[in-house]
Amino acid sequence: MSALREKIPHPSADAIDLPTVMRTLGDPSRLEIVRLLADGRARGCGDISGLVGLPASTCSYHLRLLREAGITRTRAAGTQRLISLRRDDLEQRFPGLVDVLTQSGR
Repeated sequence: MSALREKIPHPSADAIDLPTVMRTLGDPSRLEIVRLLADGRARGCGDISGLVGLPASTCSYHLRLLREAGITRTRAAGTQRLISLRRDDLEQRFPGLVDVLTQSGR
């Protein structure tokens, strides 16, 4: 039963849709989160919220939208949720997109 509670839904790689990805990344906070995760390290919500300067509840909302769009993967690790960029899936669907998105625009 606990295994069922740990199941965090993600869209399949085939279901990742470019208009949804682009609309989701149109928010500067979500784009900043993606750029942070581009180094390949999985991070917890608390770490991400501190690094991007967002309250935990706001960060959690943005992370949910990123996951639902297929941009990030969230996995349970005990009581913590670790978030990582779905770079391989995104690269397979839209070659070169992650590199363009993660270039610093500042």
